[in-house]
Amino acid sequence: MKSICVYCGSNFGVRDSYLEAAHTGLSDLRVVGSMHERKSLMADLSDAFIALPGGLGTLEEFCEVATWTQLGFHRKACGLLNIEGFYDRLLSFLDYATEEKFIRPEHRAIFISEDNPVQLIEKLNNFDIPVLSKWLDQESIQNIDFHELIE
Repeated sequence: MKSICVYCGSNFGVRDSYLEAAHTGLSDLRVVGSMHERKSLMADLSDAFIALPGGLGTLEEFCEVATWTQLGFHRKACGLLNIEGFYDRLLSFLDYATEEKFIRPEHRAIFISEDNPVQLIEKLNNFDIPVLSKWLDQESIQNIDFHELIE
């Protein structure tokens, strides 16, 4: 793995540990004109993705690249740097959504979490990204009687 995209917010939150994790050893900084251009550039340049603690923008960008992995648009690992348990509630939600059959266990595994950056990168390097068929194909969707499901 040569290049990792790190998502971090424009705000460092309330804990010093969040600030300490961000912007250390930055090797490349690109300024772009739009969010769309930013996402496209980061996806093209990166071999993997890591989200540091952040807000809605961080979560949105990270979930998008994880969804791209799920859908097979790319085969890139996605990690959460879970500093002081910041992402524990998100991980619990993903576990619950998996239990409720909204997320396949193989897709849940796309979200790699670790509280140590070196160990997270090691996990990302060793992660074997699953190749799965979709739950429903076009023919299956066309054969569903949605009126019957509502009743």
